[in-house]
Amino acid sequence: MTDILQLSSGYLSPVGDYGRHNTQELGGVSHLWQDFFARALAEQQEAQGSETGSVAPETVDKTTGEPLGGSQVLAQIHNQRLCNVHDTEVVPPEPLFLPIAELEPQLLEKLAPPFSDVELIEQQRQLDISNTWVRPVVMSQGHPLPEPGPGPAPKALYLPIAEFEMDLLDKAPEPFDEPTLVAQQSALDFDTRWARPVVLNNVRIAA
Repeated sequence: MTDILQLSSGYLSPVGDYGRHNTQELGGVSHLWQDFFARALAEQQEAQGSETGSVAPETVDKTTGEPLGGSQVLAQIHNQRLCNVHDTEVVPPEPLFLPIAELEPQLLEKLAPPFSDVELIEQQRQLDISNTWVRPVVMSQGHPLPEPGPGPAPKALYLPIAEFEMDLLDKAPEPFDEPTLVAQQSALDFDTRWARPVVLNNVRIAA
């Protein structure tokens, strides 16, 4: 690592710099490739010349002695001038019309029909099952069960006492009036003095 020197570009150090060696080696390789391509091109041209009979193209007119290159270029210029050239009219781009849904409500998507009460109840039931049972079971699969935390602290139970809270007692019944008492006493006398002895006598006879 100490042999690698960080030098500025364009400067070749004569000692301990591999950049100069690389440049020299690559230069020699590039010369070899240039020679190789030159020889290949020469061989290709010789092969083409042997195929065409080594006939060189005429560069001078035999009758006038003028070079043919200028006349060929002039003929090409005349041919290009005689071409039917159409001018392309450049038109500026037209503004793009983009409809806005807020201003054109008919472009909006149709509203979906609302769910019925039965569908909403079924969806809520499935959601409750997924959140309270399915999801916790799936997420805790393969993991140790968590240790239970402390339970709620007991608190005193509030029991109202009727002796101290008079509003909890049953309401006192209203006393019977005098006609009601007389009717009840008459029904009791009829039961004990006439109906009950007759019933007991009939039971003894039947027995």
